[in-house]
Amino acid sequence: MRLVFASNNAHKLQEVRAILSEHEILSLEDIGCHADIPETADTLEGNSLIKAQFIYNHYHCDCFADDTGLEIETLGNIPGVRTARWAGEPANPAANRKKALAELSGKTNRNARFRTVITIIRDGKVDQVEGIVRGTIATAEYGNGGFGYDPLFIPEGYDRTFAELPAEVKNTVSHRAHALQALKLIL
Repeated sequence: MRLVFASNNAHKLQEVRAILSEHEILSLEDIGCHADIPETADTLEGNSLIKAQFIYNHYHCDCFADDTGLEIETLGNIPGVRTARWAGEPANPAANRKKALAELSGKTNRNARFRTVITIIRDGKVDQVEGIVRGTIATAEYGNGGFGYDPLFIPEGYDRTFAELPAEVKNTVSHRAHALQALKLIL
């Protein structure tokens, strides 16, 4: 099956293509989409839907989109829907990690979770799935792999951050992996 993934993020595309290897996954670049699709919703579900609907409506192809949020318990589950731009515009992963460490300075509760919502539109039918991974925020950055908050996030059951785990391990335990497994059931 051929599906457009509403992203040009090379790291996400690599993860998605590895997990959905039995399908042909096209990027926005592959279909010639250079639009800056707005993410104006107040929820992950809403942003995921906006992106998928934009691609379906403008390019008339089956597609899916995701939105992911880091929810830090002691901070009232923020940054949540603002995860990518928590430290301001433009999105800056290093600044976001620095802000997370500053906000958690001196706090003992470092529990957090990553939540990914995927919206898929096939033949005009809309479905949404979710993936969650719980863990903690480290007290410093560790590892060189992954992207975003990966150097800070230690998933439950592990003593290393996502950035320290091999991709084949992360691709089985991450929030996106769980959401993509749920998507596979729909496909």
